[in-house]
Amino acid sequence: MRQPPSSVLFFALLIFSCSLTACWYSFSGASIPAHLNTVSIPLVDDNSTNTLTNLDEELTNLLIDRFVRQTRLSLETSEVSSDALLTARIDRYSNQPTSVSGQEQATLNRVTISVFVTYRDQVNNADVLNRAFSGFEEYDPLDPQTGLTGEAAAASAALEKIADDVFTAATSNW
Repeated sequence: MRQPPSSVLFFALLIFSCSLTACWYSFSGASIPAHLNTVSIPLVDDNSTNTLTNLDEELTNLLIDRFVRQTRLSLETSEVSSDALLTARIDRYSNQPTSVSGQEQATLNRVTISVFVTYRDQVNNADVLNRAFSGFEEYDPLDPQTGLTGEAAAASAALEKIADDVFTAATSNW
């Protein structure tokens, strides 16, 4: 009778060992200290000058999605009662051409958004994160399919990147 390859036996032994020792791996990579159970995420301040509305609400919802739905933290409406406080402020919004055609018409625009974030451990009275984040996305302003929604879609994509970066930075510093 033929014996199974050693790699199969090793893999089976590894799985068995992990099940006995309660080996656990988090695919999100998020690490939240045990003393933090709640987080407050107030509406993002928008100090930028832009023509799009609701960037503040969109970024707030993206941050809530990451910190509440992807961790064990519960959302606390009271900033004073929460174990952690995450505040964000949109400081800059720009929509600049990055490529121009022969007729001096923009063929590609870049939306760039800069946000300043503070993530505070209120139990230990310590700032975990206190820095600026930036995200950008490009779009074709002449595309008849996207029309005026191209800028809004690019802004949304930039905010997604910022929310991901904030989440990664805040949950990997522990």
